[in-house]
Amino acid sequence: MNRTTAIVGTALGCALGIGVGIVTEREVAACGGCFHPPTQVATDITDERMLLAVSPAQSTLYDQIQYSGNPTSFAWVLPIHGTVDVGLSADVLFDSIDVLTATQIVAPVANCPSPNCRSGFTAPQGSLGTAAGAGSGTVTVTKQENVGPYATVQLHSTDSGALEAWLSQNGFVIPTDVQPVVAEYIAEGFDFLAMKLLPNQGIQAMRPVRVTTQGASLSLPLRMASVGTGVQVGITIWVVSDGRYEPQNFTFFHIDDSELVWDWSTNSSNYTTLRAQHEAALKNAGWELESSITLNETLISNVILNGGQYYGGGFAPATASDATQDYLPVTANEDAGLEAGAGESADQVRADDIATLFAGIEGPAVRVTRMRSDIAHAAMTKDFVLQASADQSEVSNVRNVTQSVNLQCPLYNGCSQVGTGTPAQAAASISRTDSSGCATLPRPRGGRTVAFASLVWLLGLFWARRARSEGRRPS
Repeated sequence: MNRTTAIVGTALGCALGIGVGIVTEREVAACGGCFHPPTQVATDITDERMLLAVSPAQSTLYDQIQYSGNPTSFAWVLPIHGTVDVGLSADVLFDSIDVLTATQIVAPVANCPSPNCRSGFTAPQGSLGTAAGAGSGTVTVTKQENVGPYATVQLHSTDSGALEAWLSQNGFVIPTDVQPVVAEYIAEGFDFLAMKLLPNQGIQAMRPVRVTTQGASLSLPLRMASVGTGVQVGITIWVVSDGRYEPQNFTFFHIDDSELVWDWSTNSSNYTTLRAQHEAALKNAGWELESSITLNETLISNVILNGGQYYGGGFAPATASDATQDYLPVTANEDAGLEAGAGESADQVRADDIATLFAGIEGPAVRVTRMRSDIAHAAMTKDFVLQASADQSEVSNVRNVTQSVNLQCPLYNGCSQVGTGTPAQAAASISRTDSSGCATLPRPRGGRTVAFASLVWLLGLFWARRARSEGRRPS
């Protein structure tokens, strides 16, 4: 396995308002899969979701973009290294990876005692629960193109003042408190990708994008991502590569199955409580390594092709849904000054998106590592750097709980259920049913009668042989 260890910068999206005083708001929904009780699915509906696909050849950041406000005010600026390739993605890619890696917490078996009545009555087993323009000054436009509903421009500058002036003249106004962050990235040798929505696209046209950098890139610029966030923000990150990864410059933790306790009164575990406790202990400056599992490329592709639908069982039907339900077609770049680009249908855009996800990774399987954090704004003062884990074993997303509290079991009077109580109370009620015709242990049907008849036959055979040996017939 080729484990990537090079650490260089890559892109992490950050929405900036166009015009003074405009603040953007991202409302990203992380939708998990549905599982029948008593399985609890740990989902977060307000997380920002990002995916980093890493190989020795290239690294691609997928970032969801949802924006509430006037589309003409939307802009997106992020630091990059060198010239990057920008492409359209779709929510379905995130939904598919999410449903395949969602943390599933499986309840323990409800060990409720129950009588086995001679009448054939079968007792219930307890509650199962429910579970843009030419450059000026020292700013150079290195690439400019329209990508779907977006106008994109890539910029190089060694002067933060000149860059800010260029962005302002072209409709990208950087808030005052963000200017020092931009200056830091310029001093560190970063370039920038600026993107805004083309006119007359409509708010419904906001789509995720992917940004591809040549070479292995394992750094996410959290400093830029902090722009516009509140006191803390939920972030889920997936790394799709050939091995397991972990944060290099942030503390991280993993919640062991042995820590989990299932509460039968709420049909849920203490998973989210434990997560909050770990995060609080780290002052919301740490990350949870949720899982790191091996998935087949074909499985992932089929779930995306099926519109994010997955029915379990380790496979997914290969019948593709209508690509236009999830992806936008891309028209050819025909505007003067833009780089030439051929148009693509929605089917082709989807195929490109899937191919880019696995580019440079030796198949047919990939490792998907899932991490998340309710990270404090105060902790987003350094970029997020990943490294290959020394321990490359898998970390399952299925958590099996062995401890439980508040289990209620049926209480019996004879063979009739009369209420509920603790397992001890249920056992006591069953022990009192013996005289009422119920047994505490199951018996094979008719087993007692067969055993008694066999005993009588053996005794009869014994006496018959004894009588013959004494020379007389048995009486």
